[in-house]
Amino acid sequence: MALILDAHYAVDSEISFDDLRARLTGSVHTPYGPEYDALVSPWNLAVDMRPAAVVAVRTAEDVVETVRFAGAHGFTTGVQATGHGAHSSLAGHLLIVTRGLDEVTVHPEGWARVGAGVKWSKLVAAATPYGFAGLNGSTTDVGIVGYTTGGGVGPLARTYGLAADRVRAFEVVTGDGVFRRVTPTQHPDLFFALRGGKGAAGIVTAIEFDLVDLPSFYGGAVYFDAEDAAAVIDRWRGWADALPDLGTTSFVIFQLPPLPEIPPPLAGRMTLGIRFVWTGDPDEGARLLDEMRAVAPVILDDARQRPYAEIDAVHADPVEPMPVTDPAILLNGFPAEAAGRLLQVAGPGSGSPQVMVEVRHLGGAYARDGAHPSAFSHRAAKFSVLTLGVAADAGMAAGALAHADQLFAALGDWDTGGVWPNFGIPHDRASALRSYDAATLARLRQVVETYDPQGVLQAGAYTRS
Repeated sequence: MALILDAHYAVDSEISFDDLRARLTGSVHTPYGPEYDALVSPWNLAVDMRPAAVVAVRTAEDVVETVRFAGAHGFTTGVQATGHGAHSSLAGHLLIVTRGLDEVTVHPEGWARVGAGVKWSKLVAAATPYGFAGLNGSTTDVGIVGYTTGGGVGPLARTYGLAADRVRAFEVVTGDGVFRRVTPTQHPDLFFALRGGKGAAGIVTAIEFDLVDLPSFYGGAVYFDAEDAAAVIDRWRGWADALPDLGTTSFVIFQLPPLPEIPPPLAGRMTLGIRFVWTGDPDEGARLLDEMRAVAPVILDDARQRPYAEIDAVHADPVEPMPVTDPAILLNGFPAEAAGRLLQVAGPGSGSPQVMVEVRHLGGAYARDGAHPSAFSHRAAKFSVLTLGVAADAGMAAGALAHADQLFAALGDWDTGGVWPNFGIPHDRASALRSYDAATLARLRQVVETYDPQGVLQAGAYTRS
């Protein structure tokens, strides 16, 4: 007899989780318990996570016990910390929630150790008193481990490269139920796979990484009316390509709702924002951004010298959970023709349903290999394109996705065929082939077969398909 919880996961109804509970300092929750829904709910409310049980771990040993229990009963395990980057097919029978692994230690020598449940915001608060920064993403509201294992491309990428390139060590539980410390010299195959391979190779319990000396930066965003988008983007293309590695930039087409928390110049209309982070002399950064300010009337200017604690102001990403669609692609170029096609589909008068269409400029340190090989396969990409649509119901979700497909088709002449693992979560064969080149995927498959021979880790299933 089986207890069917959804189309993916079924467990024998005679199996009790009491034995697992007895081994843990954490807790086990089933769909009939009061805490289950809060634990499984991801940031993207459009994603439905329905595992047979949720294990809220408090120690690395809890993860070991859960993985071993899963292996003994033929279950699979998923993992979730903050719930960003969730995909329903990755929940597994037992979803391990790592929020309780919350240690944060910043060393004055310039490196940090954090548990798997820690968000970047907590690290920023601990590191900025020392004048240090971590290579966080566009928002510090996401988890450090999930972001870094996907490569980690943030607003400092052209200056300092990927977050994954700064990793010193992982502590991880592999699918065979063994706790391992992983460094460039200890289990180098795992060290390769864990930097870019997301959770395919193991469940990370802690991570150690180098920080950068950056107490402040010049940056933020400068906004224009969408009617000036063609002129601003045309100038941005050449301006961005000429930037030294000290600068990282993107532009965003916003259609933000008329809500009280939205700045009035941006609320209820289509606008264009130029985002900019400059890690060098602030006067030089201001002079460079003045070149963009001069293109058209500025409706909101939020760029200035800032303490690193204000890094979230650059992208101003939403923090509260919401239902969204967020597909992305990578481009090998963004010439004038590409910009024209993008504006035709997503600019003024296009009828675009997207709340946000973002184009990030890459290159610089992003394009250079780190000190150690990693599973991140997209150094040659020149631009990233991301869309964000509201998915309050099935119709809205379908409309936003169809429009994103139309936009990506318009940019198809420059599409690399790839996507960052953090923007296109690898969960099946098709998504894996977009996230990794053939050689990297083969290497990931070998690592998974070595350390997870029973296929306990749900995130590694795509390597076997």
